[in-house]
Amino acid sequence: MKRDMDLVRKMVLAIEDHPDGSAPEMTIEGYTEEQIGYHAYLLVDSGLATGSDVTTFGSSGPEYILTALTSAGHDFADSARNQYVWDEVMADMQKKGFISAAIDVVKKLLDARIRKHLNAE
Repeated sequence: MKRDMDLVRKMVLAIEDHPDGSAPEMTIEGYTEEQIGYHAYLLVDSGLATGSDVTTFGSSGPEYILTALTSAGHDFADSARNQYVWDEVMADMQKKGFISAAIDVVKKLLDARIRKHLNAE
């Protein structure tokens, strides 16, 4: 399964939006349980969230229960929150032939784009 940065973004923002700071049960329209489970694993593996591995021998892929965002997860949410900036960065990547990139690269691109917008007056 390929990493879907749009799903990573949606999951991080869903956790951040949860009122008590904990991760809600993840159901995101247009994505399967397997996709969400795998991306929950990626969030934990990349340090964006904390969670527990609940994968069993009967699982079709990694299954994680997310607990909360880490500080790095909140930083990613801050950088990825603005839809316009997100769309600009994703369009630039596609225009240059990149379907995806490492999470830290995407965050750096988002941060650079935000700085560009803040400095443009």
